[in-house]
Amino acid sequence: MGCVCSTGVKHTPGYEDPALLAKETPFTVSEVEALYELFKKLSSSIINDGRIHKEEFQLALFRNRNRRNLFADRIFDLFDLKRNGVIEFGEFVRSLGVFHPNAPVEDKITFAFRLYDLRRTGFIEREELKEMVIALLHESDLVLSEDVIETIVEKTFSDADIKGDGKIDEDEWKQFVAKNPSLIKNMTLPYLKDITLAFPSFVLSTEVEESEI
Repeated sequence: MGCVCSTGVKHTPGYEDPALLAKETPFTVSEVEALYELFKKLSSSIINDGRIHKEEFQLALFRNRNRRNLFADRIFDLFDLKRNGVIEFGEFVRSLGVFHPNAPVEDKITFAFRLYDLRRTGFIEREELKEMVIALLHESDLVLSEDVIETIVEKTFSDADIKGDGKIDEDEWKQFVAKNPSLIKNMTLPYLKDITLAFPSFVLSTEVEESEI
C-alpha cells in the first residue's frame, strides 16, 4: 500500500500540473512553470486568493485597475473559460497559448472571431464591429471622426460579408483574415517563445519595486 507524501508546496486554487498543460499548449514544462510565477504575481496584486480578477487583469494590461476598456473586458471574458468571473491558472496558460508564436493560425483566427462576437451569437454584427473598432482606437489613443469610423465599418462589411446578410459568420471571417493577415498580427506575442527568460525578470523587477520604501 503506497503512501501519499506532501511536498509542503501550496498551490493556488485551480492549479494544474505543468506537464499536463505543456501537452495541451505550445509551452514547454519550464515555460509553464515560469508562467505560474507570473500568475501568482498577477493573482495577488489586489486580491490575494490565487485567482486573477478583472481588476487585476486591467492592472496588468494598463497599470490602472479603474480604466475600463471593451477590448480588455473581451480578452478577460475569453480567458475566463469557466465563466465564473475569475481566471484560474489552467485557463491562464491555455488562453495565453493561443498567442504563442507556434500556436496554429486557425486558433488565432477563431480567438479573434470570438473577440469581436461580443454577444456570443456566432456572428460578428455591424454594431459589434463598430464597438470594437472604437475600443481599439481608444486603446491606441487615436481619435477619428464618426464618419471615418463608419467608413471603416462599412468597408470591412462590404469585403467580409460575402453572403450579404448583414453579419459575418466564422467562415466569412476566416476568408477575410486570409486576405488581411494583419488583422491577427496582435494575436502573436513573440516573447512567449522565450518566456523562461522574460517573465522571471518581470516578476523580479516587480518585487524590487514593491520592496522599495
